[in-house]
Amino acid sequence: MSSPSMVAGAVAPERPMTKEERKVILASSLGTVFEWYDFYLYGSLATIIGAQFFSQYPESTRNIFALLAFAAGFLVRPFGALVFGRLGDLVGRKYTFLVTIVIMGASTFAVGLLPSSESIGITAAILLIVLRCLQGLALGGEYGGAATYVAEHAPHGRRGFYTSFIQITATAGLFLSLVVILSVRSILGEADFAAWGWRIPFLLSIFLLAISVYIRLQMQESPAFQKMKDEGTRSKAPLGEAFGQWKNARVALLALLGLVMGQAVVWYTGQFYALFFLGAVLKVDGFTTNMLIAWSLVLGSGGFVLFGWLSDKIGRKPIIIGGMLLAAATYFPLFQYLSAQANPALAAAHATIPVVVRADTSTCSFQFNPTGTARFTEPCDVVKAALARASVNYRTENTPGSAVTVTIGTQPAVNARDNPNFARELAASLTAATYPTANNPTVVRMSSPFDIFRSQPAILIGILTILVIYVTMVYGPIAAALVEMFPTRIRYTSMSLPYHIGNGWFGGLMPATAFAMIAQTGDVYYGLWYPVVIAVVCAVIGILFVRESKDNDINAEEVTTR
Repeated sequence: MSSPSMVAGAVAPERPMTKEERKVILASSLGTVFEWYDFYLYGSLATIIGAQFFSQYPESTRNIFALLAFAAGFLVRPFGALVFGRLGDLVGRKYTFLVTIVIMGASTFAVGLLPSSESIGITAAILLIVLRCLQGLALGGEYGGAATYVAEHAPHGRRGFYTSFIQITATAGLFLSLVVILSVRSILGEADFAAWGWRIPFLLSIFLLAISVYIRLQMQESPAFQKMKDEGTRSKAPLGEAFGQWKNARVALLALLGLVMGQAVVWYTGQFYALFFLGAVLKVDGFTTNMLIAWSLVLGSGGFVLFGWLSDKIGRKPIIIGGMLLAAATYFPLFQYLSAQANPALAAAHATIPVVVRADTSTCSFQFNPTGTARFTEPCDVVKAALARASVNYRTENTPGSAVTVTIGTQPAVNARDNPNFARELAASLTAATYPTANNPTVVRMSSPFDIFRSQPAILIGILTILVIYVTMVYGPIAAALVEMFPTRIRYTSMSLPYHIGNGWFGGLMPATAFAMIAQTGDVYYGLWYPVVIAVVCAVIGILFVRESKDNDINAEEVTTR
């Protein structure tokens, strides 16, 4: 069975990139870099923002609310795709993604000006969440507009290469946000940065916004949309046509399940989960973690353009699906090697110190908590969550009717039921069993960017760079593939929704899902099954049902089945 696809067009000879095409790529890519920069700032500074805007609550509660506000930006992205995708198919690509960048930049700048909760109370928190939702809506409309705009300017046979510059923008935005935060932190010091300096990266976005708007105002509408507008063939109801007609909705569903779903989990694992794993699981300090990730992004990001270019030669599917399968096959050994190099004492403890939780397993919950609002208060859940946060590997024995206890090595069992001293006794037992603390001397530490020439950071950067290369394989050609799957009249709407459902929900839920899986099983690597299984399932669907699109004529008016 083969998937719906657009009618294939004749292959045009390659030609050099024109000045106007370079300008199109610059305008689209630069603006998208700034949008991702704005979006990532919040994630990087969530703890500080929690203290500023939710200070009336205890620390644990304020961090939950801060993460909730961050999650809101992910959850509304598909709705932004619908709103701005429809607008882009009705009025044009240029003006729609001009609107998205103004909303994104203005919202981010406003966060830097927002009074804290000490000044205006709960109003500060409400305004912050509103601004986060505006950011998510704008980002939901930005990507589809930029990718469509570039692809519709690109010559046939070079769309993968041209749109690959859009693909590099998410990584570039993350890198830019890390550089700005690290620089301001280093100049001001931690105390001043936490008090007021955190606002500076947000306020700087006004300059980025001005540059992006100026460049985009110079651009013309895409030729494919302009032709359709002149001929009067625009869709009058893009949402209904894209998702209300099965022939089109089926293509969008295949795009999600056969391409984007796997791309999303590989992308988030290679960048965000690696960041989470280094910091939360391996206990590497924040500066070192950011430096390791930043260097891997510098070294690996050229792969976006390389694989975009290669997809014009051999096809989108072999590269995207190949990246999924390579990632699925190697994630476990790569993350285990990452552990052995980043925190050797912790890796040794995992291998040599047995930890056993004894409890009635019927009282244990699966601690999936994507919004941070759920409460797991059963003794079994308290024990498992505490061990997972301490990065302890453990196994669970079902002992119905008995007290919940945890035994670490040869130490006496620690009772968790009705024990107000449980946390202190658990920490003491871990120390006595020689489980390493978070600041043990074997943990990798960097004090400057030039520490990459030491063997421990160099090896870690090498591992992380491999993960980034997988990201570039699945992400580099994806924009071209999605653009080519849909006709011009509904392209903006059709490609935006599966992209943002895949990346905003499947990818965005990666950290919460992985933590729940770790706490459930007692294995710090078990969370990797989430991206592995999704990548394999997506690859199978893609192989069986998604048709190669590189030779499609993107000006075709209809979708057909081979």
